[in-house]
Amino acid sequence: MKFLLKFILVLFIISAAIFSFLYYAHYSEGVRAGELVKFSRKGTLIKTWEGQISQGVSESLQFEFSVEDSEKQVIQDLMDLQGRYVKLKYFERYKTFFWLGDTKYFITEVEEETNTNFSKNR
Repeated sequence: MKFLLKFILVLFIISAAIFSFLYYAHYSEGVRAGELVKFSRKGTLIKTWEGQISQGVSESLQFEFSVEDSEKQVIQDLMDLQGRYVKLKYFERYKTFFWLGDTKYFITEVEEETNTNFSKNR
């Protein structure tokens, strides 16, 4: 009985450590720019904020992202800038969590991009 309790405690601690790492550790962070083509709240039981920017003509140049519910200013900025060129600051998690969003990319800051002449810069 004592062994079983210790085993369950160790298993719980290891599980909590793995979850904490996957949730709090950031795999990468950066900035992406493009035209904000989609931003919506979706889901049946658990609603999440999902969006997409277009970084070119091809569908392979689409960047899909999520926004946490706690990022109220980011959500408002994205709703206000729909259809415009934006610069998004983001971080990438190691894993997706269904209650946070569909992607591993989470937006932390939004600003309108005034230089929309991307094709000449390439």
